[in-house]
Amino acid sequence: MTTQVMADKLGANSGNALWIKRAVMIAGGVAALTLSAKTTILLEPVPVTLQVLVVMAIGLGYGARMGALTVLAYLALGAAGEPVFAGTPLKGVGVPYMLGSTGGYLLGFVGAAGVVGWLAERGWDRNVVTTVAALGLGLVALYVPGVLWLAYGFPITALGAEFSGFGIAKGLEWGVLPFIWIDALKLTLAAVAFPAVWRWLGRA
Repeated sequence: MTTQVMADKLGANSGNALWIKRAVMIAGGVAALTLSAKTTILLEPVPVTLQVLVVMAIGLGYGARMGALTVLAYLALGAAGEPVFAGTPLKGVGVPYMLGSTGGYLLGFVGAAGVVGWLAERGWDRNVVTTVAALGLGLVALYVPGVLWLAYGFPITALGAEFSGFGIAKGLEWGVLPFIWIDALKLTLAAVAFPAVWRWLGRA
């Protein structure tokens, strides 16, 4: 059984106003993802941005379909050549950039937003324990394609891919270990914040 997600509590949920709200949600989510990609909070050993936190927040707040659709809109904008990703335009833009070493994580953003959103629709964002569990599963959905892509690359060179992978050991070393602790801290913040907002909405 599905329940309301946070976005359902804010604004209209029927008629033309609903479509306007959805458009604003997608535009706001894309803007937040772009800003988070450009916000570096740690430079060593590898750059770390706020994107994982924003992806998870979009999933929790929007639900599965709107969450995944928002991330897909962000990826489509990047594929069209807009410098919305981390390191763009300095490190390239468009599809060639997306098929590089970070391509698996971009794909994982969609899965993470979908998984977390699906669980939020079932009330997992209403208390800290289940929110932590939902975000943990979201991280799995994010890290698995990210690490596999780092390990084995994207071999369809006809699409412009040149990245052939580093192997699974390096994929784990470079794709998980530098990020896991800071991602855990960011998601702890979300796990505390979302149930608190739900309590505030209930009182309101």
